[in-house]
Amino acid sequence: MAVTLKTGESDKQSANDDLQYKALPHNLEAEQALLGALLINNTAAEKVQGFLFPEHFFEPVHGRIYEAIVKLVERGQTADPIKLKPYFEDDPALEDVGGTSYIVRLAGSAPTIFNPEDYARTIYDLALRRDLIEISEKMMTTAYDSPIDSSASEQIEEAEKDLFNLAELGAAQGGFLRFSGALNEALENIRSAKSDPDALSGVTTGLHSLNEKIGGLHKSDLVILAGRPAMGKTALATNIAFAAAKRYLEDKKAGKDPDKSKGAVVGFFSLEMSTDQLATRILAERSGIASDKLRRGKIKESQFREIVRAVHELEEVPLFIDDTPGLTIAALRTRARRLKRLENLSLIVVDYLQLLRGTGRGTSGESRVMEISEITRGLKNLAKELNVPVLALSQLSRQVEHRDNKRPHLADLRESGTIEQDADIVLFVYREEYYKEKEKPGDENSEAFMKWQADMENLYGKAEIIIGKQRHGPTGTVSLHFNSELTRFTDSKDEEYLPDKIG
Repeated sequence: MAVTLKTGESDKQSANDDLQYKALPHNLEAEQALLGALLINNTAAEKVQGFLFPEHFFEPVHGRIYEAIVKLVERGQTADPIKLKPYFEDDPALEDVGGTSYIVRLAGSAPTIFNPEDYARTIYDLALRRDLIEISEKMMTTAYDSPIDSSASEQIEEAEKDLFNLAELGAAQGGFLRFSGALNEALENIRSAKSDPDALSGVTTGLHSLNEKIGGLHKSDLVILAGRPAMGKTALATNIAFAAAKRYLEDKKAGKDPDKSKGAVVGFFSLEMSTDQLATRILAERSGIASDKLRRGKIKESQFREIVRAVHELEEVPLFIDDTPGLTIAALRTRARRLKRLENLSLIVVDYLQLLRGTGRGTSGESRVMEISEITRGLKNLAKELNVPVLALSQLSRQVEHRDNKRPHLADLRESGTIEQDADIVLFVYREEYYKEKEKPGDENSEAFMKWQADMENLYGKAEIIIGKQRHGPTGTVSLHFNSELTRFTDSKDEEYLPDKIG
């Protein structure tokens, strides 16, 4: 036993020594050559600044010189040794190499025949390799000296997150970003919404009246869609997912930049329904044939041909469904990252969050609330990490059924914990028709039955989306039409927006 432990410690020390004696990948000559070329030809900066950043330089002073060049170029000024000199006169890092004259030498020794992108790609690649080494060292250290409350699966999750960030963003860890960058991104979003015919700044829901009130589904937002059973949560989520995927395909065929599309590549995590059940719902909507008839095969030959046509239409739509039951939030994150990397995922739908599992094993009521809090926090973090909207369905508590007015509100969120806190938008699906149908009087000749019948005719097909919370806008109610046979939500002919009462 003691020998095994000693050998393990020896192996660890040997591995650390190997890493310690190996110099980190870098190429100072390439960095010098690139900077010299940029000082001679400022327009070359425009070709590399989109992917190369100051932190990618191995030598910090080279990163600062590069940053100064880019800033001057962005201001429309010339970046040359004379212009840069005042910014580096007191830079201690330049003293050992001759002070500000080092910048002059960089320009003087630049290659005469030069492709700056090749050198920039070399610097970028070496920076990624250094980040890989940093991640591997972190993995090894954590695996050797793991905290008692940290499981191996959690360490794998953390390592995969670091690797995903490196693959997608070119940086192993986050950090401070200049506010100017955030302002430019916000301005681009505003410009995009202004130029869009639907005035959308986010991913379309396929419903004009809902888009109008929330501006679509926005990147990094967690949107909760809640309701009691039979209200149509899954139907609405499926409608939104398909509409977003269809818009993405249309924009792609029209030659539009995928990053500027108001559609999305959709990852649909269905923890309750199977893939074929969801597919049947979408087929019913697209073919106009009731889903129960499709399931039972009660269709005519002409209807079957319509279904085949709908199938061919849907085959290209970028909608991916995962119906694995009992997924953990960690497994969902792993699969979402993979789909982001492989298919450029841009919208996640989860049906529904109470069926997800956290990392704990507790079953008590208090543990369940903590688990739901972990899940909603994990979904919000995932939305920010992948920079995509996450639409998560949620059940409501039974207390709704015991009120005369059964319109839901935020307090009805089951095991609410942090659901309300973490969500950027909370939407409730409400169909009064469902509750009124249960009040059917027994005597069909009574006055009460006649009144009930009139109420049912008035409520037929009517649905409401109640905006219970919106971080970026007002709350209120959107009127929709629901076709129960096709499980389809559409805009009402009489679209109206009912703002919350004041006071």
